[in-house]
Amino acid sequence: MAAAGRLRPRPLLAMPWRWRCSPRRGGAGCLSAGQARAAFLRFFQERHGHRRLPSAPVRPRGDPSLLFVNAGMNQFKPIFLGTAHPRSELAQQRRVVNSQKCVRAGGKHNDLEDVGRDTYHHTFFEMLGNWSFGDYFKEEACSMAWELLTEVYEIPRDRLYVTYFGGDPSLGLGADEECRDVWLRLGVPASHVLPFPLKDNFWEMGDTGPCGPCTEIHYDHVGGGRNAAALVNQGSPDVVEIWNLVFMQYSREVEGNLLPLPQHHVDTGMGLERLVTVLQNKRSNYDTDLFTPILDAIHKGCSVPRYQGLVGGADVGHVNMGYRVVADHVRTLCVCIADGIYPGLSGAELVLRRILRRAVRFCSEVFRAPPGFLASLVPTVVEVLGDAYPELTKNADQIMDIINENEAAFLSSLERGRRIIERTVQQMEPSTDFPVEVAWSLYANLGFPLDLIDLMLEEKGIGLDSAAFNELALEDAKRKAGGAQAGQPEDTNTRLDVHSLAELQSSNVPATDDSPKYAYALGQHGQYEFSPCQATILMLYRDQSLQKEVGAGQRCGVILDRTNFYAEQGGQASDQGYMMCLGQQDILFPVESVHLCGGYVIHEVTAVETLCAGDQVQLFVDEARRLACMTNHTATHLLNFALRRVLGGSPEQRGSHVTAERLRFDFDTKGPVTVEQLQQVEQVVQDLIKRDEVVHMAEVPLALARRVQGLRAVDEGYPDPVRIVSLGVPVESVLTRDSEAAMQTSVELCCGTHLLQTGAMEDLAIISERQLVKGISRVIAVTGGQAKQAREVGQCLAMEVDSVSLRMKQRSTSIPEMQNLSKEVGQLTKVVASTAMPQWQRKQLQSILKALQRTANTAVKKLEVQQAEEKAQSLLAKHCNQPVIIDTVPADSLSILMKVVNQLCDKSPGTSVLLLSPQASGEVLCACQVSQNCLPVFSAADWAVAVCGQMEGKAGGSPVVAKGSGSARGMQGALTAALEFARSKL
Repeated sequence: MAAAGRLRPRPLLAMPWRWRCSPRRGGAGCLSAGQARAAFLRFFQERHGHRRLPSAPVRPRGDPSLLFVNAGMNQFKPIFLGTAHPRSELAQQRRVVNSQKCVRAGGKHNDLEDVGRDTYHHTFFEMLGNWSFGDYFKEEACSMAWELLTEVYEIPRDRLYVTYFGGDPSLGLGADEECRDVWLRLGVPASHVLPFPLKDNFWEMGDTGPCGPCTEIHYDHVGGGRNAAALVNQGSPDVVEIWNLVFMQYSREVEGNLLPLPQHHVDTGMGLERLVTVLQNKRSNYDTDLFTPILDAIHKGCSVPRYQGLVGGADVGHVNMGYRVVADHVRTLCVCIADGIYPGLSGAELVLRRILRRAVRFCSEVFRAPPGFLASLVPTVVEVLGDAYPELTKNADQIMDIINENEAAFLSSLERGRRIIERTVQQMEPSTDFPVEVAWSLYANLGFPLDLIDLMLEEKGIGLDSAAFNELALEDAKRKAGGAQAGQPEDTNTRLDVHSLAELQSSNVPATDDSPKYAYALGQHGQYEFSPCQATILMLYRDQSLQKEVGAGQRCGVILDRTNFYAEQGGQASDQGYMMCLGQQDILFPVESVHLCGGYVIHEVTAVETLCAGDQVQLFVDEARRLACMTNHTATHLLNFALRRVLGGSPEQRGSHVTAERLRFDFDTKGPVTVEQLQQVEQVVQDLIKRDEVVHMAEVPLALARRVQGLRAVDEGYPDPVRIVSLGVPVESVLTRDSEAAMQTSVELCCGTHLLQTGAMEDLAIISERQLVKGISRVIAVTGGQAKQAREVGQCLAMEVDSVSLRMKQRSTSIPEMQNLSKEVGQLTKVVASTAMPQWQRKQLQSILKALQRTANTAVKKLEVQQAEEKAQSLLAKHCNQPVIIDTVPADSLSILMKVVNQLCDKSPGTSVLLLSPQASGEVLCACQVSQNCLPVFSAADWAVAVCGQMEGKAGGSPVVAKGSGSARGMQGALTAALEFARSKL
């Protein structure tokens, strides 16, 4: 029996007059979108005790299965799955309400290509939602929903229809009569309470995991006392779903069967856009005040007719479709960029690039708007959404800059794409389809929108094989999916499933005490000392089931009462090491990885001997690996601080990863970091290392920690209490009211393990810096001995570059010598690009090598021209005023030989020339040029083919110039053939 079954419906309270509004009135009397959103949040917060949470960013946190947050429940998945840390804020939630920013474009939920074709699809939308996590269930959820819709929003009851799950015999599930009866008790007429099958009224998170029946509330736009029950769930634009209430009470297992969840949850979602359409008595989302200001701004900025809501054939010139595309896409662009997703080349960034380019195309092709028009709509979007989502207001200038930069790049690609299509069409056979490989290349590489390719081909009366194109798209998707998942089968030994977590909790198995992971100290000689930890095996986990015993040779997860192993979290890799059973000192159980799940630390072990619950074990961490991780994690904090100090503008952290080998740090930036800035960042870090600053760490209440001015924290759930890591300033000083100490040093919320003093780091070198996408840079750094080695390698390469530079200045007159120097520069360039060395030095050396390469190439060309001129002069003197010159001449390369031919023809315009040059290798080079006077009878290409054929070689070229090669064995015959061919044509 669900918890809600014991709850009595709460009496309906009088609604404040200011909340009331009837959708039948329409016009100015109706709630604005902002008021509708605020009324929803206040209703659940003030009347029903829900905690109001801000929208999560649209970039999913810790969920690689999603490109974008596409539903309100995404941020609460750890609660549904039971994996939320028991001390985290998330795990404390019972009743929650929010308005979540959602993007459905790319991946499973993809509305991108449909946007604009109708009046209701969107890529960005707002999902109003209320949740219960093990608190209330069906009765209160339905009662609250009905109260809000009919009492607060005053939607007429006779226009509302509710659906419930009608059961599924194949799954052994009966109809959800509990839900049906709740609606009937609330006064909904039986004719408006409708059962539907699994596909309509059973919600699932994925192929496996929490799921359950749902009840949907539908609205009849027509009304007038009619019964529209027959139109519910039939795709009618007159009767639409506005709210879905999901009752999570089952878990779908891998085998496909359903098991009851240990705790029941409620997850509801109501699209704000659809709700506002109802409240403002409109038939299209685009006619509400969420869109009309943007549509008006488009009209004012372009010389196109006003938006009329037309679709299909009635929409001449696709003008109305363009309005909808641009209005929708600019909202999506603003929200994504404000949340740190920028147009790029893979994943969510690639999808956003396609959204931007689709919008730009409609601005350019349909509206004939000048470049920059799309970005000019950003202030209007901020005006509409900025109050609800302040990050839009804060980042408005950056959003406009990124849109403008990407628009300029796309317009350039657009021109290239047009040229490719034109050239391909010219080379095509009549009555054939456009090559699907070219279309795919335009789409995948140049970012050409598919509908633009179709349109341009349609204008030329040419078709595209859509099935073949889709096949290529499918292959590409499979390849990417395979690359991401190859070799990574789901680990059934370290990821506790929801049932096992519930079993542990119901059996009162305590969460693992992992505080011993922080139990290390500096010895009297400055070395780190890690104490071993004694623990008891509480449970073993194998193949998604809890076990008391695991036999020798089996891989399993070991759950202990306490541990000194660090589980992978916060960007830091997990510890490795080994455990020993007490009394069996000669048997080691290697610990390969460590994971945290719902407060339990799972040690992945391959059992050498039988392991049993109750066994006493001694734990030993791989000290060298741990110390390297500690060093690199502390270095990450120093690097974060140094970047902020040098770059200014408080660059936001976008991600980090710490391993024993190196550290990676992603952050916001307006452009590539310069050589000087990289040097300054390294210098700031080195100064902190030299000062051997103390690293202070302490656990404090989360609410207190968040009041610290200048605190650095990333967007993730933190436990309460939370650990503060402060560089050089005691944590109690940082926490003092009005203290600005954190503004002057590194203070971060962090669960990782750190050095106790910075001096042990010895050194830090940034060995890579690049932009992942426009606006986000990634640096990779190494510390200690690796940093020292990187600097030594950098110095050696700098000396080699100096040596080449010095030899280049001596200006050799030998072409082979200069060519060897050029080749040496090319090889050095590759080595510098691929070797671990300070990035600032790499950039410096690359700049020098680039200049040296230009100098070497110029010198080679100049020497070749000089040599060619000398040889041409000599041949002219030998063959004075001859109409044809055929001869042999020494030349180091085909390039020089060609230059000699060119010079001869320039100095004697009426002469046709063919020269052979025997090489030490036994090869003979051939170059020829025919006088314009002899065309078209005399062809250089035919001449070279005839001559090289005599030498068992090949040749090619144009009627004017040609070149080739052959074997020295046939050279004399080739000279004769050259003369005979020329005579036959002249």
